[in-house]
Amino acid sequence: MLSPDKQLQTIERGAVEIISEEDLLKKLERSCRDNRPLQVKAGFDPTAPDIHLGHTVLLEKMRQFQDLGHEVTFLIGDFTGMIGDPTGKSETRKILTKDNVLKNAETYKTQVFKVLDPAKTRVRFNSEWLEKMSPIEVAQLGAFETVARMLEREDFKKRFKSHQPISILEFYYPLFQAYDSVALKADIELGGTDQKFNLLMGRSMQKATGMEEQVVIMMPLLEGLDGVNKMSKSLGNYIGINEPAFEYVNGELAGMFKKVMSVPDSLIERYFELVSRITVDALNALKSGLKNKTIDPRDAKKDLATELVTRYHGREAAQEAAEKYCAVFEKKDLSDMASTFPVLEVSAGSTENAAWLPQVMKDAGLVKGTSEASRLIKQGGVKVDDKTVSDAHMKLGQGEHIVKVGKTKFYKIIITV
Repeated sequence: MLSPDKQLQTIERGAVEIISEEDLLKKLERSCRDNRPLQVKAGFDPTAPDIHLGHTVLLEKMRQFQDLGHEVTFLIGDFTGMIGDPTGKSETRKILTKDNVLKNAETYKTQVFKVLDPAKTRVRFNSEWLEKMSPIEVAQLGAFETVARMLEREDFKKRFKSHQPISILEFYYPLFQAYDSVALKADIELGGTDQKFNLLMGRSMQKATGMEEQVVIMMPLLEGLDGVNKMSKSLGNYIGINEPAFEYVNGELAGMFKKVMSVPDSLIERYFELVSRITVDALNALKSGLKNKTIDPRDAKKDLATELVTRYHGREAAQEAAEKYCAVFEKKDLSDMASTFPVLEVSAGSTENAAWLPQVMKDAGLVKGTSEASRLIKQGGVKVDDKTVSDAHMKLGQGEHIVKVGKTKFYKIIITV
């Protein structure tokens, strides 16, 4: 094992808050002295079937603990998943069926080992102990906390003030999650910053049952490709770890490599810190280079895209994805993807404006209306046959034309007479 101080340096990377750092250092010192690995736990409710980079923030921290020699439990909340975590919810969640939860859990199990070392990972289900509790034992969990403390939770507080319903079952969610820490005798629990109430509940319950309190390590919520909201499949701003390294979809280069290249420049450092495995020294050098403008953000994103695609799809796929991206966006070679361009055939004589470029763009679905098309043309955001156009009154001549809107939208337009 590394020295406690060196381990602490690795563990602190990217963490928003550690409760408490002093307790963590004591646990690490005892671990080294007694040659006993710490028990590290992170829970995941299988409410969605796919894992994206936002989920891997916790998984990467778990992997760091594995590499430091500690024992990691990937806890699947199949029992709590049927209740639904009320965190951040403005209304009572619908209860998932056992079949849905187990189906999602199987998908989780196959995907997490793209990050975690399977030989060093214990996969557990909290139904193992929660389903075995008698009715009186479940009821007694309610004695560990007061209603007043529960209503201190921001989400519960808002719903209570706005007279929105809060079920008693939702009060039990943090209690069940806390009991997981008791059942697993966790030394450390990892979670997102939005889970602070639930994580601290684990400390409280361990203390109440005579156990040493776990250390809580909170990781940030990774922003998605929109640069604002947390990464979420429902918002469409996600990068899934199971999506292809690259692909052509309706005349557009898509896939993991392309999506990583779409990460806002303002988030490059954050993505490297949270989902890359570069060393601390390399990360500091990257931050310095970006600040001093000796490193091009585009080059940094290529490195990150290559690293991530290599991890999830292999070196050859990463190399091919990089070449495809370079061909389309740097060499302007569209030959490979041309066959995937959606096609619109227009009869120039059908109406007066049939071949008018803004009308063609609207009919192709590239824009919502001709006014938007005209604005994009005047701004230089439209190319016809690889030449930027600026005339919003332009009409397309007879034959085939490739219309490009922005950086990634392509359409083949066939004008007939």
